[in-house]
Amino acid sequence: MNTVGEVFSQYDFTNQDLSNAYFKQCKFYLCDFSRADLRDARFEGCSFIEQGEIEGCNFAYADLRDASFKDCQLSMANFKGANGFGIELRGCDLKGANFVQVHFSNQVSSRMYFCSAFITGCNLSYTNFEKQCIEKCELFENRWIGANLSGASLKESDLSRGEFSADAWGQFSMQGCDLSHCELEGLDIRRVDLTGVKVCEWQQEQLLAPLGLIVMPN
Repeated sequence: MNTVGEVFSQYDFTNQDLSNAYFKQCKFYLCDFSRADLRDARFEGCSFIEQGEIEGCNFAYADLRDASFKDCQLSMANFKGANGFGIELRGCDLKGANFVQVHFSNQVSSRMYFCSAFITGCNLSYTNFEKQCIEKCELFENRWIGANLSGASLKESDLSRGEFSADAWGQFSMQGCDLSHCELEGLDIRRVDLTGVKVCEWQQEQLLAPLGLIVMPN
C-alpha cells in the first residue's frame, strides 16, 4: 500500500492492518489509529495535526513495532499504551505528544529485557515520557525542553547534543549516558548519579562551577 499526497480527515483506522504501508506527504487530521497494526509502516513528510489545532492523532495501543516516521508533524499525538519496540522517529515535531505506557522494551524473562528505539533530531518539548524505559537507544540531537521525564530510565542511551530544561536533571536515570555537547545548566553532580556518563572537556566547567571550582585552560 503506497499513498502519496492524500488528505485524511477524522478517518477511522482503528484495528486496521496497515503493516508495511507507505505514506508520503499525506495529511491526517484528527484520525484514529488506535489498536491499528502499523508494524513496519513508513511515513515520510506527513502531518498528523492541522495547523492551529490543539489535538493530534490517536495511536493508543497501536502496534508500532519497527514503524518509521521521518520529517513528520506529530504534535499532540497520543501514543498511550502503544507497542513502540524498534520505532524510528527522525526529524519529527512531537511537541506535547503523550508516550505514557508505550512499550520500548522486549521482556525476555522476568529479569532480562532489552530496548529498541531510534528517536533523533526531534522536538520533544512538553512530551510525556513519565516512567518510560528507553535504555541503550539512539536518542541524540533532541529538544527535551519541558518534557516530563519523571521516573524514566534512559541508562546508556546516546543523548548527545540534546537540549534539556535545567529542572530535567534528576528526574530520570542517566547512568552510562552520552551527554557530550549538551548544555548541563542545573545539573548538580552532588545529587545525580553520573556513573559512566560521557561529557566533553569543555563541559567540566559547567559541572564544577556550582562547587566553587574554577577549571583553568590547559
